[in-house]
Amino acid sequence: MTPAAAGTPVFPAELTAPPTVGVEEEFVLADRHSRAAVHRAPAVVGAARGRLGAPHATAEVSQAQVETVSAVCRTAEDLAAEIVRLRSGAAVAAAEHDCLLVPSGTAVLGRPGPPPIVDKARYRAFARRFGPLAHDQGVNACHVHVGVEDREEAVRAVNHLRGWMPLLLAVTCNSPFSDGTDTGYASWRSMVWGRWPVAGPPPFLHGAAHHERVVGQLVASGAAMDPAMVYWHVRPSPHLPTVEVRVADVLPEPAATTAYALLVRALVGCAVDAVRAGEPAPVVPDLLLRAACWQAARHGTQGTLPATHTPDCVPVSVGRLVDELWKRVEPHLTRYGDDRWVGDWLSDVQREGTGSARQRRIADHHGGRLQAVVDELAVAPG
Repeated sequence: MTPAAAGTPVFPAELTAPPTVGVEEEFVLADRHSRAAVHRAPAVVGAARGRLGAPHATAEVSQAQVETVSAVCRTAEDLAAEIVRLRSGAAVAAAEHDCLLVPSGTAVLGRPGPPPIVDKARYRAFARRFGPLAHDQGVNACHVHVGVEDREEAVRAVNHLRGWMPLLLAVTCNSPFSDGTDTGYASWRSMVWGRWPVAGPPPFLHGAAHHERVVGQLVASGAAMDPAMVYWHVRPSPHLPTVEVRVADVLPEPAATTAYALLVRALVGCAVDAVRAGEPAPVVPDLLLRAACWQAARHGTQGTLPATHTPDCVPVSVGRLVDELWKRVEPHLTRYGDDRWVGDWLSDVQREGTGSARQRRIADHHGGRLQAVVDELAVAPG
């Protein structure tokens, strides 16, 4: 697809400051020689913090993972530069400990764990409560935060966003392999993560008070240790004035991450506009949303998905859904000059396929040798 209005000039008087956007990316650490997942996160995270600043690199539950956390950005150029800075610096830190920094939703080779669990009280409690459920949770996502100051608007915006989550997953799949095996899925990460009792599509929320009540009940039930563990695909952030979209695999390239984050920002902007206009959100059944997300994880951009952003949820091709998404977000993208970034990326996904398709092509080109997939994905130290 090509953005019809890409490059259309916008006069300065029409511009307002774009909403803030920030990105969290998770990566697997692979041994430089075997290319299998390796448990060196404590040392790598320490080195990355020294290079990037303490707030911008953190451990995850598995010792084979590193997470980067961007600064708060407003322009596409600033966001793109920040993502490159973080990836490059984290890759240098990994190289110092004989590791590769690999942007794949799952470890292509080896088992990332946990165990071993990163030595934090929260993670130790996490492992005690959920037991073997935690054993394969070294999976890597891309989380996008978009600034929405009003909590009520943020909660109600989630109702307009939840129906788009299957499509966002379909276009960001990047985890076909796990522990040396082709899973047959485009996003095996989302299948592994979906085992959690509070992961997956959010319920329809009737306002901020309803949201707080539901989250409180989930915590009281023991299904989550605290509100931050309510791992819905899209949620009002439990600690920031943002809407957080958590459905995507980590993406293979920084340009793709940038474009995806800008797309999410535009989609959140549309949802907030709909809330302010009093537009009702489609009440899509939770089970249908979950089924659509399964289809997206299984097949990526191939085949059809239920149009869960509409009341009737009729199955249509992913390509048609992308066109409908573009029509919805294009005015927001154009307003801030983001249309070319997102349009080029979506066109590339439709033409070349997702990150999962790329991983499989690399494997096929190298006779099924998955070490080549790791090498192709690994971030070059900057």
